[in-house]
This record gives sequence, C-alpha cells and structure tokens, in this order.
Amino acid sequence: MDVQLPKFVLEILKKFEKAEFEIYLVGGAVRDLLTKKSAEDWDFTTNATPKEILKIFPDGFYDNTFGTVGISHESSPHPYEITTFRHESGYTDKRRPDKVVWGKTLEEDLKRRDFTINAMALKRKKGKKDEYELIDPYDGQKDLEKKLIRAVGEASERFSEDALRMMRAVRIATELNFKIEKETLEAIKTNAPLINKIAKERAKDELIKILASTNPYEGMIIFREVGLLEEILPELEKTFGVEQKSPGRHHVHDVGTHSFLSLKHCKSTDPIVRFATLIHDIGKPQTYRKLENGTITFYNHEVVSTRIAKRIAERLKLSKKQSEKLITLVQWHQFTVDEKQTDKAIRRFIKNVGKENIKDMIDLRVGDRLGGGARETSWRLEEFKKRIIEVQKQPFTIHDLKISGNDVMKELNLKPGPKVGEILEQLFEEVEEKKIPNKKKALLAHLKQKVS
Repeated sequence: MDVQLPKFVLEILKKFEKAEFEIYLVGGAVRDLLTKKSAEDWDFTTNATPKEILKIFPDGFYDNTFGTVGISHESSPHPYEITTFRHESGYTDKRRPDKVVWGKTLEEDLKRRDFTINAMALKRKKGKKDEYELIDPYDGQKDLEKKLIRAVGEASERFSEDALRMMRAVRIATELNFKIEKETLEAIKTNAPLINKIAKERAKDELIKILASTNPYEGMIIFREVGLLEEILPELEKTFGVEQKSPGRHHVHDVGTHSFLSLKHCKSTDPIVRFATLIHDIGKPQTYRKLENGTITFYNHEVVSTRIAKRIAERLKLSKKQSEKLITLVQWHQFTVDEKQTDKAIRRFIKNVGKENIKDMIDLRVGDRLGGGARETSWRLEEFKKRIIEVQKQPFTIHDLKISGNDVMKELNLKPGPKVGEILEQLFEEVEEKKIPNKKKALLAHLKQKVS
C-alpha cells in the first residue's frame, strides 16, 4: 500500500533499517492511515533492545520496565514511542504484567495486544520510498471496515490480563463510533467487576476520554450496557428506575434516563461540564418522596447530589481544579430563573457559580431542560442571561469601587485602620443598592456629605 509519512517518522524507519534492525509502525497510527485520517500518535515496535535503540537515538529517554523508549521531536507535541518486541506473562494486579521478556518476532508482539484494529503493523518495503506492507494476522483491517471492536484471541483472557482494556473497548468504540463485537461485549459483561482491580485514576482517564468524545451519550449507553457503570459509578446506576413523572411535573423519564439525555443535549465540549450534567441529579434516589396526591418530590436533592459528587471526585482522584468545577456545577444547578429576581440575587448567583463557570452552568441547564422533555430555552432563561451580562457591569466587591482606602483616608483625614474598611463597606452597599453611582466624584461627594 502507498503511504505518505511525515519526514521524521520516515527518518526513524530508515535509521533502524540502516542499523539492520526490524522496525514497524503499530497502533493508532496504522488505524488512522488505513481510514485516511490524520495520524497524531506515532508508535513503533522493533527487535532492537532499549539499549540498542538508545545507540541509534542517544537523545531518547528510557525509564520504564516495558521496553519503551521515548523520542522527543519538535514535529510532535507527544514523544514518539519505540517499543521492543515483548512477551508478557502473569497479571496479578489485572493491569500490568508480572514479567516482561523481550520477544524475537513481530508475531509475538502483536499477539499480546488488546484489539484486532490495534494489532496491525506497517513495514516499509526496502528500496521503495512510499510503499508499505500491512501485517494483519488477526484481520484487523476487516474489523476496521466493519466498524467493530474485537479482542485479539480469547476476549476474557485479554481482559483478565488487563482489566482496563474493557474501558478502552468502550472508549475506542465511542471515539470511532464503532460497535463492540458480540463475544467481546459478552466478555466485558462477565468480567466487569475486575475493573475494581484497576487504580481509580486510570479508570478516570478512560471515563473522561469517553465524555470528551464526539459521542459521549452513546459511549455511556455502552458503558452501562456492559455493566461498567455499576462498577465505576454505582450511585448513577441507582438512579435508573426512579420515576419522576407525576401531576404538575414536566419530567417524562426516570432519573437515570433523564441524566443520560441531559448529557446528550449538553452543548459544552468540556468533559467536566458533561460529567456534572450527567450526575447533577444523582442525589434524587435518596430524596424521593411521593405525596398523597401522587406528586413526586425531590426536595434538597442538590444538597445530596453535591455530597455524592464530592465522594465521586475523591474516589476517581480528579484534580483539584476538576473537582471544584464538578462540585460547583452540581451544587448550584438548581438556580432560580425568575423575572422578579433582584440584581442582588443575580450577583449572589454569579458569586456562587463563579464568573468563569457561568456559560458552563447555562449549558448544564439547557441539557437539563432538553433531557427533561422541555424546550431548549424560555423567555425567562433568555432574560436571565441578559441580566447576568448587565449585572456584571456593576461592582461585585469593594475592590470594584472607583475609590480606594487611600482616597477615604485623604478625604476624611483618617489614619489606616478598621474604620476605613467600614466606610468602604457602607459605600459598596449603597452602590450595590444603586443609591450612589460608582463614580469617583460621586463617591467623594457622598463622603463629604457624611462628614458635614
């Protein structure tokens, strides 16, 4: 097959050939080349040992036990990874092999890989500039054409070796809009509890990638279908079957279905905003009440949801920034949209949510509305968005006043102390209530009146 490769990728292949080592392109790059997509991650496998690789590329780095040498280059934001053929055995922790032995053949190396579409390799034909031979012992190209994710060899064995592969199957299927082959799907269902053997942050990485994909809703549907949702987010699994439809309520779906549909309609591409949209009602099962007239209520569910969101963030080891955003969006998602709200109430909303999260909060609300069967927006929501913009033009804190403590001390002949702060607080309250305009002349004049 004819392939056009980036200059540095071709240079790597030529250097190994010159040193008389086997060298192959493997992984996602092969997949992308076959589907005519732009490849970003370039990975290689070779019969050269790490020490021999470093002789070819002295600037490479090698700090692991898995035979992978990284080579940095200005042409790529990620290092190029060159891995020695290897054979693995023993997976006590269901994640990493207990023993890694350098392999002698490409076949040994491809045999240990996860899915058929990842178990293909490209070899440059000697003396041919852009001609390559495709090595495909597990019919990965056929599965690529059929849009199938299929395990290499016996699926349960692959997942027993590395339980994270189950989440990778869902993630890759989500990213590529593929289906998971029947036997592979059933093997994930059978082995789903093994995911608990994996470090939570590793599972979190795959979950975030699913949520960051172009098909997060479809990804979560698969995630639940194979039983991984119950293992990773059991609190969310419990929301399915919790009814919301009742007299005087707009909801038409149970809590879990509503949550998934809210994710589907969330306009944000930020995976944390999507995550918050997915779990915003996660506290409803604990607050479910059915009144005598048949009305279903979930009073203070946002309080319980916030508590659960904190627990999930800790369990999945989200970063501090991710945790704060997730918790904030869940905590305040029940914000009131009312044309009678005062500017002070809207300022309080902005302070609670944070200016940087306002758009994300609106995106969550829109997803929530659409996921509940309502229209995308309403005149009240549109008016609320306009008022948020207008209110932000007003001062939010003492620091936004057009005069400072120095101005107060100079005008009133005061020394530094608590009195200066008290005066600024009084001025801010009056500006906030629109009794005085936030202009330096007006504020100084008001000070003079108080003194006189």
